Amino acid sequence: MSLSILISGAGIGGPSLAYWLGRLGHRVTVVEQSPVLRAGGGAAVDFRGDQMTLLERMGVLADIRSNATGMGDQLVVDAASRTRTRFPSALFSGEVEIDRGDLARILYEHSATHADYVFGDRITAIDQSSEDGVTVRFAHAGTRDYDLVVGADGLHSGVRQLVFGAEQRFRRDLGYYVAAFSTPNTFGLDHRGLIYNEPGRYLSVASARDRARAQVGFVFAAPPAELDRHDIEAQKRFIHRHYAETGWKAPELLAALADATDLYLDSLSQIRLDRWSAGRVALLGDAAWCAGPGGNGTGHAMLGAYTLAGELAAADGDHRRAFARYEQIMRPAVEKSQRFATGAGAFLAPATRWRIRRRDLTYRVLSTSVMSGVFTWLSGRSAATGALAEYPLPAALTR
Repeated sequence: MSLSILISGAGIGGPSLAYWLGRLGHRVTVVEQSPVLRAGGGAAVDFRGDQMTLLERMGVLADIRSNATGMGDQLVVDAASRTRTRFPSALFSGEVEIDRGDLARILYEHSATHADYVFGDRITAIDQSSEDGVTVRFAHAGTRDYDLVVGADGLHSGVRQLVFGAEQRFRRDLGYYVAAFSTPNTFGLDHRGLIYNEPGRYLSVASARDRARAQVGFVFAAPPAELDRHDIEAQKRFIHRHYAETGWKAPELLAALADATDLYLDSLSQIRLDRWSAGRVALLGDAAWCAGPGGNGTGHAMLGAYTLAGELAAADGDHRRAFARYEQIMRPAVEKSQRFATGAGAFLAPATRWRIRRRDLTYRVLSTSVMSGVFTWLSGRSAATGALAEYPLPAALTR
């Protein structure tokens, strides 16, 4: 059965789902609020274990390998840039690592021949009063009818807001903010990164595949703040307030922040929903279950897309059965990742100097040859969710 399906969001989950659904013969439209694809750099994401099998099934593994960061060791330093400890790239870069923007571009390129992409528009209303489909109103494109709608539009999902209610009902803030931007690599870094901590504050700078550019990262403890996600200058002032007294390279990096054109800033938050679908509308990725750093967010978004498409195929288009099975399969892995990621902020930006020292000791132990192998085995095991099922997909999808 061929269905008309609208996907909101052209990040990771949306294009992944568009690829699978399009190859299955469904008529797929992806709407993205940004006027252009959000490609380029961005924080790195890694894959390991069963996730590698999924990349092979999708046919994107070769492209991902050719765009891999090739990241080397990361050094934890003190205020004088003296090395406190280091950890090998294998600990945190998985079997393959890629900048998130490069991954988004690859997924778009693989799915664009199987779906219609509409940039610079967004959903403003969803009407499910008809039993035969969903009527969707767009900010610019008027009103259209679809068989199904999938919200893959992130932590601040507009689809979730329209169908399930206000974000505040489902968002659990973890007490930290994360920020990132790119800047010219004036630090002499070559496939290497530096990490510095003060109580409640984490600061990093790294350069990998593009040696002319460096990626700057902030993680800091802060109470919830009402920030306009479209007011970039206000976001920069917010970061300045929390790092104004920070040592090491903070003054230099804050100066670079003034010229940043790709700043990302958001709270570390999780989404907790009792269900991920309502009628003919389903949620995917961070829109449904945002976990936070270390929560397999990218891998789960792609696995969720594969599972949702596969269950629709197995159910011959019966969305009620497919949505229920999709959630039944994915929820155990998601809840496990949410539990793990709850402590990510406190691990990255410990609250006291004593906790920083204890965290650094953990790094030191993990970087030993014996523990490095154990950690690699454990992280691979954690990526094996048991949710990578076999589906009646066209043969070309599994080559």
